[in-house]
Amino acid sequence: MQKEWYVVNTYSGHENKVKEKLEMRASSMGLEDYIFRVVVPEQKEVDEKGKEKSKKMFPGYIIVEMIMTDEAWFVVRNTPGVTGFIGSSGKGAKPFPLTPDEVDNILETMGMNRIEIDTDLQVEDTVKIINGPFEGMYGKIRSIDKENANLEVALDLFGQETLVELGINEIEKA
Repeated sequence: MQKEWYVVNTYSGHENKVKEKLEMRASSMGLEDYIFRVVVPEQKEVDEKGKEKSKKMFPGYIIVEMIMTDEAWFVVRNTPGVTGFIGSSGKGAKPFPLTPDEVDNILETMGMNRIEIDTDLQVEDTVKIINGPFEGMYGKIRSIDKENANLEVALDLFGQETLVELGINEIEKA
């Protein structure tokens, strides 16, 4: 099983409280290996007076990066303030995760990346290219530029190894 991003419905106005409670519950129940990041999607806005403030992109929703196990699913669903997952038919059915493109669009607005370079990627890892001219191809990471969030990936093109530079949002771990 791999970690993916899911949308969780909360009481409107309680997103930050739910985030804190969920992070605390994951820690206290030993689920740090299944529930990774909890994000309240926000974007910066400048008001009429020139002051910068955060505005929630999706009031009443948070996104959670997790591995969907029965235990992790139960903990998230039963966190105070959570009303359920989006993308589930109900009746105990597990929800569908967000696509990498959807996650990238949300996180890029906040200055974040779907993949954490420090923890998720290493040289020689195999990755799948999810957009651009090499979409659908697999390659091995040869170098990582953490500062610019770029990777150098070796692809097999016409029987020859070719190095291409890709952004972190153009790949997913295979």
